[in-house]
Amino acid sequence: MKLKGKTALVTGGGSGIGTAIAGGLIKEGAKVCITGRSKDKLEKVAAGFPKDQITICAGSVTSLDDIQRMMDATIKFGGRIDVLVNNAGIDPGGTVVDLDPKIWQEVMDTNLTGPFLTMKKVIPHMIANGGGSIINIASLGGTVALPGMAPYCTTKAGLIMLTKQVALDYGPQKIRVNVVCPGATRTKMLEDSLQGLAKAMNTDLDGAFAVMSKPLPLRRVAKPEEMCGICNFLAGDESSFMTAATILVDGGASVVDVSGAALSNVGVNWGA
Repeated sequence: MKLKGKTALVTGGGSGIGTAIAGGLIKEGAKVCITGRSKDKLEKVAAGFPKDQITICAGSVTSLDDIQRMMDATIKFGGRIDVLVNNAGIDPGGTVVDLDPKIWQEVMDTNLTGPFLTMKKVIPHMIANGGGSIINIASLGGTVALPGMAPYCTTKAGLIMLTKQVALDYGPQKIRVNVVCPGATRTKMLEDSLQGLAKAMNTDLDGAFAVMSKPLPLRRVAKPEEMCGICNFLAGDESSFMTAATILVDGGASVVDVSGAALSNVGVNWGA
């Protein structure tokens, strides 16, 4: 119960990684407010946890008014905000030529401007309470380019730099800001994105995930729950000297060279 006495606000908590992170924080004793656009999804998630440890607030991170309501709901529930997890995100694909500018702007508004707005509102409250921990959820796609994912990768790369900037600017006020970059994680959002790959390969989603994970050192994609440990650590006092860190939780994907992977997948080494 290392987080007992702390209260967290988790955006995008109605599904996938956000739900898992909220559950991990609750398991360690924190009180959590989960937010998202769908009240029904939030209610279903909340029903699986103790009522005295979770509350919900439906809204969009693209709206300052909604963010204020999220803050108010969290403070009303737990008395303060010690931890902010910026997890809300969307992942429409597209190249710069093919992409509808409206889709580009929607991804920017949700994935990058959203965390900017939540931090803008929450940081003054944290400063008044003596500090806090902010955990931004970016992606491996913020450190390497992914085919046909121009808006997603751009926003996640921007979030990594925004994290560093905020950590620099507000470290003196005891605000710690770190960014977690998950690799491929089996969420509903990623399953939806892989439907085209599965169809092209005449296979099911399991087959698509197998192809995706074959080059990885661990030979599999992550479960959402595997993002909990690092977030619990960053939320708690054991990480008190960590800020501005970019943490990859990617099964080793970041070290894979595509040419080398083609060899290793068939059991051949360089020079053999």
